[in-house]
Amino acid sequence: MNALSKSLTALAELEEVRRRARDARLPYAGEVSPDLAWALVQAGEAQLIDVRSREEFKFVGHVPGSSNVAWATGTTLTRNPRFLREFEATAARDAVVLLICRSGKRSADAAAVASRAGFGNVFNVTEGFEGDLDVDGHRGALNGWRQRGLPWLQD
Repeated sequence: MNALSKSLTALAELEEVRRRARDARLPYAGEVSPDLAWALVQAGEAQLIDVRSREEFKFVGHVPGSSNVAWATGTTLTRNPRFLREFEATAARDAVVLLICRSGKRSADAAAVASRAGFGNVFNVTEGFEGDLDVDGHRGALNGWRQRGLPWLQD
């Protein structure tokens, strides 16, 4: 499949995601899998913003080319009072923006806030960077960006 075909396929999938989000009455544009997120980013159809803390972004790892706008900061993950201002400085209002965090929960909250602020194309990346906890309380084995073998870097 050539680059144009991949881009068109990813965009068609994104429209289906939007439809499901409307049906589910999500407070943001929809939820995309890590695989679809990477396809959209590779095709130049979306911007990926990681909403984990700067420490998580740097030391746990991050997606190449992603931006970091922390939803919460510090060891207690206190809500970042500058989140929306920093988000607005990073993303264009009409851009397709994909938000990722550790497991998909903080990014869903951030997507809802950004959507309420007038960003109509904000999507949550399900499973997040590290995925859900397994039966032993560990992340990275069940699902998530890294478990799927998608590209990532670590400082």
